[in-house]
Amino acid sequence: QITFYEGKCFTGRKLDVCGSCNSFQDQGFLNRVNSICVQSGAWVCFDHPDFRGQQYILEHGEYPDFYRWNGRSDHLGSCRPIGMVSGMLLGLAFPAGALLGLVYPGHRSPASKCLKNLCSLEIGCPTGQERVSWVGAQGSGEPPFVPRWVLYEEPNYRGRMYVVERGEFSSFNEWQARSASVQSIRRVVNYF
Repeated sequence: QITFYEGKCFTGRKLDVCGSCNSFQDQGFLNRVNSICVQSGAWVCFDHPDFRGQQYILEHGEYPDFYRWNGRSDHLGSCRPIGMVSGMLLGLAFPAGALLGLVYPGHRSPASKCLKNLCSLEIGCPTGQERVSWVGAQGSGEPPFVPRWVLYEEPNYRGRMYVVERGEFSSFNEWQARSASVQSIRRVVNYF
């Protein structure tokens, strides 16, 4: 469950959401959101209805103002929970042909290096190759559940963010990014 508030510090009108909501306005709630409380799960929120626009990933906890979720304004229009799968593999291809494979430690893949979060892709990719030309995410199996991945345009988990779920993405447009720049990545941790 996630609760949106019009005012800062959890004040004003509120909207409780338990599943996908493609338009806050259709629920009688204006698109002005100044604080959020995530009671369970991990969520991706969008600044426009119909799951379009800038993405914001929110995990269990309280966000008393939009700066806490890296927001640039108080405008949100839709949200959905982030689904979970077990065994998650993420592969990133760089223009020079280098491939960085990331796999959750519980998943066995001899071709991939076991890594967790990377605050800077300079650690794991060729110098100056932070532009990604392909992303592949795979997941299968039974619980325990393993997180999805978030790609950030800037180091240290800053800037625009994008959730990568199961599938292959041959262009940054396919994961709804504005550019192919990916400078840090992390796994989404879900609390149910």
